Amino acid sequence: MAQLYAKSYLDQNLRSLEDWEQDAFIKFGEMVGDEADTFPCVPGRQGFFLDHLRYGFVGDPRGDDAVNELAELLRDYQSCARQTGQYASFICFFETPQDLNESPIEEFENQFWSLLQRLHQKDEVKWPEEIPTDPHHHKWEFCFHGEAYFILCSTPAHQLRKSRHFPYVLMAFQPRWVFEKMNGSTTFGQKMSQLVRKRLKAYDQVDVHPALKWYGDPTNHEWKQYFLPDEEAEKPASAKCPFTAIKNMMKL
Repeated sequence: MAQLYAKSYLDQNLRSLEDWEQDAFIKFGEMVGDEADTFPCVPGRQGFFLDHLRYGFVGDPRGDDAVNELAELLRDYQSCARQTGQYASFICFFETPQDLNESPIEEFENQFWSLLQRLHQKDEVKWPEEIPTDPHHHKWEFCFHGEAYFILCSTPAHQLRKSRHFPYVLMAFQPRWVFEKMNGSTTFGQKMSQLVRKRLKAYDQVDVHPALKWYGDPTNHEWKQYFLPDEEAEKPASAKCPFTAIKNMMKL
């Protein structure tokens, strides 16, 4: 059975996990909590050190077990997320076998959207009324179990965009409410955006991707930010999001 963990627990009990799980958590800590303080996502770094993040480990993202485990973890996470702190996020590590590890970035992107679609099919709660179901609407966000999440995916195939590179498939789920005090209309959000962009420019070997905009901006599409390509080019305006909300799910 999949289980949620806090950093404080893993720091004391890491040896109880499988070898790949131990390795994934250690490498995550080395990346986010690097001594040189170069990791671009300042809120994520803060969340790591303040123990606001929660972690889960699931199987190969191509398999059905991974979808079932992820659905279970997200339901559990929703019940405790607001008690974890202002920098809350759920970090899910996926077992990444060698054949998947060596796949091109396009394969990882296909698997990412397939996983989200299959996860959506497991949802037993009505899609929130305030969130559009059309990914091409500027206020769309992926929802599960009644909660809206910004999602970030990192893979072994990302190389130039170092901020999206990780030796295992990694998905971060940030509840939408985390951004209530950190958005483009607040001074704190504006300053944080400037700082993160500055750090991204120093961290990555490509420029900040043009798809990275604030939620609610009429020109923004959240789905384009979930899985960023390694190059700088943005998906064309005519590009279709691979995710489709199932209509009968809206009527539960």
